[in-house]
Amino acid sequence: MRVGKDIDPALLDALVRMGLDSVEGAFAFRGGEDLIKENLGHRRRTRFTLTDESGCAHELYLKRYEREDLSDRLKRWWTYGVRTSPAEVEFDNIEAISASGIPTMQAVICGQQWGLLDAKRSYLIVTAVPGCKLEKCVSQFLDDNAEKPEVLWTFTLSLANLVRKVHEAGYVHRDLYTAHIFLNELDDRMEMHLIDLGRVFEPKCRKFRWRVKDLAQLKYSMPRTRWAEKYWDPFMQHYLGEPDGRTLRQWNRWIGAKAARMHRRRYRKQNQGES
Repeated sequence: MRVGKDIDPALLDALVRMGLDSVEGAFAFRGGEDLIKENLGHRRRTRFTLTDESGCAHELYLKRYEREDLSDRLKRWWTYGVRTSPAEVEFDNIEAISASGIPTMQAVICGQQWGLLDAKRSYLIVTAVPGCKLEKCVSQFLDDNAEKPEVLWTFTLSLANLVRKVHEAGYVHRDLYTAHIFLNELDDRMEMHLIDLGRVFEPKCRKFRWRVKDLAQLKYSMPRTRWAEKYWDPFMQHYLGEPDGRTLRQWNRWIGAKAARMHRRRYRKQNQGES
């Protein structure tokens, strides 16, 4: 079992009382609300609230991983090394991203049950982050601020800062859709949090390709007519640090091509589902 940095001892005591300090206890847990999502496969995600002895309530997420199929295990071994579990990979990623000054979840506790060569199953508990998921709230946010260009500029620069910090730290997210970014509007600023870090890694080569993929995922998932058409170039200029026109065009050409492939793939899937 591993415990994250600077975790409230009262929270840890409460987890121990509930048996969530062991793999057996985590997989036996029947409380909370399971979050249903496509393509979860061997993964199960549960949101629950825990009150410690001092009366403080903690909103938490429990991620449980059954044994992966061989292809997924091989990919994980290739990227993160052998004798790692899916839960431990995300635990390490959260700690690394947080240490780089990027707002994210707090890794509370994780554990794994080992088989002969690999983890049979593993679990991870993380804290909730403040604000709302961009996937759910960005359209309403853009509507509410349609006549407030200064707010939309602040939003755009905050989003660019988040992505730039991740990439400057040497990491890529590999799942950088609006479903994994939270917006928290404060009185004097906008705060962005990055979640779901299970696929984060530090590429040693082809860094441009991986960064383009992250950026294309973000552009693909943002509202095209209400944001991307007007604010994408300023977003990229801030992300790149005021590049010359040729550099900006090169990045946009690659990102646009990748995003277009994503749109075509979604269109084909939709048509196959209707046929």
